[in-house]
Amino acid sequence: MRDFVYPPVVIFIKAVWKYLGLQFKFTGVENIPEKGGAILAINHIGYLDFALTGTAVLPRKRYVRFMAKKEIFDHKLAGPLMRGMHHICVDRSSGSSSFVAALRYLRNGEIVGIFPEATISRSFEIKELKTGAVRLAMGSDTPIIPTIVWGSQRIITKKVKADWKRNKFPITVAFGEQFIVKKGEDVDAAEAELRRLMKELLTKVQNEYPDSHKGQRWAPARLGGTAPTPEQVEIEWAEHLREKANKEERA
Repeated sequence: MRDFVYPPVVIFIKAVWKYLGLQFKFTGVENIPEKGGAILAINHIGYLDFALTGTAVLPRKRYVRFMAKKEIFDHKLAGPLMRGMHHICVDRSSGSSSFVAALRYLRNGEIVGIFPEATISRSFEIKELKTGAVRLAMGSDTPIIPTIVWGSQRIITKKVKADWKRNKFPITVAFGEQFIVKKGEDVDAAEAELRRLMKELLTKVQNEYPDSHKGQRWAPARLGGTAPTPEQVEIEWAEHLREKANKEERA
């Protein structure tokens, strides 16, 4: 696969990281194969998770093809860049086409990045996972690499004011050991095991993070932070759905 757009985008992204003064820590990079297909199952805590993960993979001299929602591809600036970097458009009204595209990429030896939580976790905990990563692994006979990003939520995340100052935030990207899922295995059991592995790696990354989590908006309540708990997020979401339904009834 020829890449004319990816290299200049990488140069630009690295310049952004330098401007922000980010302090990187990449661990488990050796778990990423030097060649052949692989699936990165990444937690989702902020809008820069994909770019930070892609940066962490560069030492292996590989590019990641991310699965991203259609709205990004529809953007007049981001869309051409996403297509030029051969990322995978996910249309939630017709998910089968993106699944087939991801399978093709994996069988052709590409690394595919997927956010199995589907949306940003406002609690910064691992939410329930969709089964897409597991089903892709079964269909392509490629390993899943549990991947954790931590610190990106301090720059820009959902429902929190972005901070683009040169704060020199510590950023960790950790790659776990390869998780192999064979054809015929129970999908739900494999998904549960993937979630367990991601939670375990997240806890390790958080325990080793150099800055204190206590009292911080970017930290989960479990660690003394002030982010909403998973239960609070669920209540807010249910209320949002009720309000949306009421508006549709009145329309």
